[in-house]
Amino acid sequence: MSKDIRIKKGLDIKLVGEAKQVTAELPLGSVFAVKPSDFHGVIPKILAKEGSEVKAGQALFYNKSDERILFPSPVSGKITEIVRGARRKVLEIKITTNGTQEYKDFGKVDVSSMTGEEIKNHLFTSGCWPFIKQRPYDIVANPNQAPKAIFVSGHASAPLAANYDYVLAGKQEELQVALTALKKLTEGKVHVSVASSKSPLASLKGIETHNVSGPHPAGNVSTQIAKIDPINKGEVVWVVTPQDLVVIGELLLTGKLNLKRTVALTGSQINEPKYITAFAGAQVSDIVKGNLNNDNTRVISGNVLSGLQVGEEGFLGFYDNQLTAILEGDDYEFFGWNKPVFNKISTSRALTFSWLNPKKKYDLNTNTNGEHRAFVVTGSYEEVFPLDIYPMQLLKACMYKDLDEMEGLGAYEVAPEDFALTEFICVSKQPHQKIIREGLDLMREELG
Repeated sequence: MSKDIRIKKGLDIKLVGEAKQVTAELPLGSVFAVKPSDFHGVIPKILAKEGSEVKAGQALFYNKSDERILFPSPVSGKITEIVRGARRKVLEIKITTNGTQEYKDFGKVDVSSMTGEEIKNHLFTSGCWPFIKQRPYDIVANPNQAPKAIFVSGHASAPLAANYDYVLAGKQEELQVALTALKKLTEGKVHVSVASSKSPLASLKGIETHNVSGPHPAGNVSTQIAKIDPINKGEVVWVVTPQDLVVIGELLLTGKLNLKRTVALTGSQINEPKYITAFAGAQVSDIVKGNLNNDNTRVISGNVLSGLQVGEEGFLGFYDNQLTAILEGDDYEFFGWNKPVFNKISTSRALTFSWLNPKKKYDLNTNTNGEHRAFVVTGSYEEVFPLDIYPMQLLKACMYKDLDEMEGLGAYEVAPEDFALTEFICVSKQPHQKIIREGLDLMREELG
């Protein structure tokens, strides 16, 4: 039976620069990069060599802890550089294309006649397994642990996020095949959350559909897991994003790993916010060519709350379907702490007036509007944090590395992105997402 999810706690950050629902087909591009850092917790073992030719879908490296988990090239071409950092850590694998795509053929399959183990092996071979992530720890799923359920969030509530109803239009066949395959990987249910009955995900079969409403982070999958089927110690759930479902579905239908996706170009520094088609790992300069006001601009792969600063010479993240460009905040306001504020968002009503006009869109920059200091107990975190967890206490437990307290406070249920809003409103300017990431890494290392 489906369960409607209504979130009251949270905060919608309305920014200028929302993508118009038109899609431009861009040229393939020349240079692409796959970054092992996009796959948190993975220690890469390189298969590709500089100067060698690869096809789209061919493995570049595998996970040291499980050699079945392969990480594919998004395009065909020549591997021109393997960028290494300190202690020879692999930072990027760069591929230069010749302007055409040549796919490795993994063969069409009939999902209805396959067993769960056969589907799993096909996802390993084709490099699709990294699209399945797990909770706890928010990492690439461990195939040796059976999930009690699989979750898909078809509601994107982050600032300027791509509209899934638009992005997924016409992809019902791929979505249905992918969900049918995933259903065979769990004895539990496949839960799909949507914002409206018009969503392409709402009419699919074999799934449990949930209607979601409320402010951000209503679209975060952790919020939905907590409301539908909370995670207890020893349990695992798997998570897949809708755009990755399309990739899995197309692979099963055609035998080709097509990592082309519809990307939202958003933010006040984009001249013409819109959707474009691009492959995972595409160079940002190719994506925003002629459409970026690069005067004192920060370019982010992802959204402004949890995305990664990449710059114009950087690359689109492997999981991202959004690029955001906003003004770099490198100036300081005189007496900015002691005057009425009309052009910023705030959860407080002390000399701030954003609450008077909740539909107003803001042109914000990256200024933190304060400096780092010890935690100040204000009770504001709980106003934007819908999970049944004490956010400040969990943050502190992660900082002083008390594993028992982290367990008891619900660390198994969260991912770093769930603390993006608390970080945004934090008067202490503490790096909440970094603190949670380090805490989860410690738990995984010590508790498994």
